[in-house]
Amino acid sequence: MIKSLYIKDFALIDELEVSFEEGLNILTGQTGAGKSIIIGALNMILGERADTDVIRQGKDKAISEATIRVGEDADLRQLLEENEVEFNEYLILRREIRNTGSRAFINDTPVNISVLKAAGDLLVDLHGQHDHQLLLKEENHQGVIDGFGEVEPILKGYKAEYTKMTELQKELRSLQKRENELQEKTELYRFQVQELEEARLGEIDLEQLESEMNLLDNAEVLDQKAASISEMADSDDANIVQLLNFLKLNLEDLARIEPEFENYLKEINAARVSVNEAIAFAERYRNSIEFNPKRLEELRQRQSELNRLQKKYQRDLPELISYLHEIQRELSIADNFDLEIEKLENQIQLQAKNLKAKAIHLHQTRLKIGEELSVQIQQELAKVGIPHSKLDVRVDWLLSDNGWIEVEGKQIECTETGCDDVRMFISTNKGEEPKPLAKIASGGEISRVMLALKSILAKEQSLPVMIFDEIDTGISGEISEKVGASMRKLSEHCQIIAITHQPQIASQAHKHYKVAKTEEGERTVSKIIPLSDEEHIHEIASLMSGSQISESALNSARELIEKNTFKN
Repeated sequence: MIKSLYIKDFALIDELEVSFEEGLNILTGQTGAGKSIIIGALNMILGERADTDVIRQGKDKAISEATIRVGEDADLRQLLEENEVEFNEYLILRREIRNTGSRAFINDTPVNISVLKAAGDLLVDLHGQHDHQLLLKEENHQGVIDGFGEVEPILKGYKAEYTKMTELQKELRSLQKRENELQEKTELYRFQVQELEEARLGEIDLEQLESEMNLLDNAEVLDQKAASISEMADSDDANIVQLLNFLKLNLEDLARIEPEFENYLKEINAARVSVNEAIAFAERYRNSIEFNPKRLEELRQRQSELNRLQKKYQRDLPELISYLHEIQRELSIADNFDLEIEKLENQIQLQAKNLKAKAIHLHQTRLKIGEELSVQIQQELAKVGIPHSKLDVRVDWLLSDNGWIEVEGKQIECTETGCDDVRMFISTNKGEEPKPLAKIASGGEISRVMLALKSILAKEQSLPVMIFDEIDTGISGEISEKVGASMRKLSEHCQIIAITHQPQIASQAHKHYKVAKTEEGERTVSKIIPLSDEEHIHEIASLMSGSQISESALNSARELIEKNTFKN
């Protein structure tokens, strides 16, 4: 239950703190007193969108905070633990709106707005003035059925199989798209593969190619230079070998007399060895020089072809080789598309069987819940002044020429939430056949249908708190009394906070609060005031007779309170 609500600098509210009690908590007040502001503050706590307009003029931020006593709730505990929020008996949900943005907290731990909303959804059901209009949209009817706990695990199982089917269908569409694209490119790829394979790209070593071309291109220069070196030993002119021998002999003589010449003798000996080795290598190298213009031309043509391909494909040699492998794979896929598509279609057929089994189970469960809900709604509506109602929840298969599954010879369309078309039909008068809810029910009847649904779902889902914002719209005083009785009965299962203008409903409160607007200096502020038993009577009398409260009105108020309190 909501133990307390704290609001600061929110619209007309300067600062407000109020404690709520178990059972039926009723808020009343004149139009414009600020009741909708309180609902807005609660909505803000529950993670709904909030504009900076709600910040009280001249203030930096608006604050709305609720302290909620919670029981053991596995889903809530898991949500909090996943977001590193400590789970306690009391949860403090807090929202701050600043001009620069919004912040949310649970037990003083900062959380995302989505986490605050998820926690709020597990704790509070807030029914606004216009929420009953949701029933007028048939696309929302399935959600009502799926709100029953029995449906949830079955729907979850269906969704798992649906996801597998969508992935397979996506893969098939992708494969078919690639097949169409490749069919357009196949001839081009075949030509490119042939062209690149003929170039024998894998056999090309650029360094080796350039080195061999360099040797062949300079064969004559190499031969001439090597010949010049090898001839040095036989030349009669300034023969370097003879010169080194001369130096060696003289250095030997000098070294015997002066040891300092030893080092130079060693260097000359080393030079003699190197020169002799160089002359010998030059002689041998001349025999290995290849004069092959034909081979040189062949290499030049190969280099020219490689340059042409690199320029044409805008890729260097390693990238050309990778591209060749890529288009070879694409052609391999293109040649095997029929086999791949057939394999995937077989998988889809098997998955369709799994999906069909889950869809049928879900369909049958929704039919069962729809029948049970029809009976329960009729019983609840009888309590609020519609004794001869007949609600028919129709669950039909969604038909489609391109459906994924077939049931009873018909193609059935599958969506993420099932394969069913769920619609509610109602008759509120004896002897009439049910017609679409959106077309037949009045505003007051829709409000009562929504209350009946909330009463059933509150027991089913064990929601701790329900908030009603003027659910009495469009109903008379006599019916209001029955609606109030239904709400008071519902409050045995959960805490209810309700805004109403009807004395018949307000009279049944376990705790009554008055929302009032007052002038404080130059500013207008809204306050919420818990009423004593006597103030409760006066407020009921005021709702019955207006601002001029007579003794007769007070007596009538007492009688109304006593009757409803005793009855409930």
